[in-house]
Amino acid sequence: MNVVEPLRRESNEHTIRTHQADNAHWCFMHASRALSDPDYRPCFNPPLMREMHAYLKRAAQQIGSTADADPNHLAHVVIASDADVFNLGGDLELFAQLIRGRDRERLLNYARECVEGVHILHAHLHPHAHTVALVEGDALGGGLELALSCQTIVAESGINMGFPEVLFGLFPGMGAYSFLTRRVNARLAEEMMLNGVIYSSDELHRLGVVDVLVGKGEGHKAVQDLMRRNQKIARTRMAMDRIRDIVNPVPLEELLRITELWVDAAMGLGERQLKTMERLVRAQRRRTGEGGSHQLAN
Repeated sequence: MNVVEPLRRESNEHTIRTHQADNAHWCFMHASRALSDPDYRPCFNPPLMREMHAYLKRAAQQIGSTADADPNHLAHVVIASDADVFNLGGDLELFAQLIRGRDRERLLNYARECVEGVHILHAHLHPHAHTVALVEGDALGGGLELALSCQTIVAESGINMGFPEVLFGLFPGMGAYSFLTRRVNARLAEEMMLNGVIYSSDELHRLGVVDVLVGKGEGHKAVQDLMRRNQKIARTRMAMDRIRDIVNPVPLEELLRITELWVDAAMGLGERQLKTMERLVRAQRRRTGEGGSHQLAN
């Protein structure tokens, strides 16, 4: 297990494990408490989303309080995972249940909660915060959308990253197009969203989607190095993040309008597509049972 030092504070949430170390706020999805449940899948289930939202709000308040006292303060918020994957995307089991039950309102509420979460990260919580995705395991569908919403993506070599939604007749609707087109051209973004190809992190680094590519087991050190470099140029780093927001903004309204289209498409899926979702859910359960986690003790 990689250790983040020095640690000052640790949380007691069920699905996430968080640490604060000076000006770094670390949030590890899929904590060992959750992974010990045989029914838990490292995807965006509602409990995970609720706990991440609450944590990000607390982190934003703390960053704001510190920034008020120190205008040169730069904080980093790092999203990582304790599982052997980063995140497998949307809760397909819940999707199938809601679509079969014709419960459009609950599906829309789920989708809105997703896009509100990624927008918080994209807006980097506070002008004095810089968000980082540390991808040490596969990031699929909504998991990749989460990584794309961060200012910097640090990924280890050989990781699978992509959008498999087309396999069951959907498209990634929680920010993929908005965030990808800020990194690559629209034609390539659409191809990546529609071809169902699972890319390696090495390929996505060559395409400019992944910012920092390192060897297996080197992700934590790379994030620490990134934070040290940014601290040396804190005011410039903050200014550059603001410039990016001005030139390539991603308004929440844009994300919400796209996710409405996603919900409409989801509600039109047939039994064949829903059974494909359920096969993927079974595969996720098998993978979780076999794969374990990076950390099994706190």
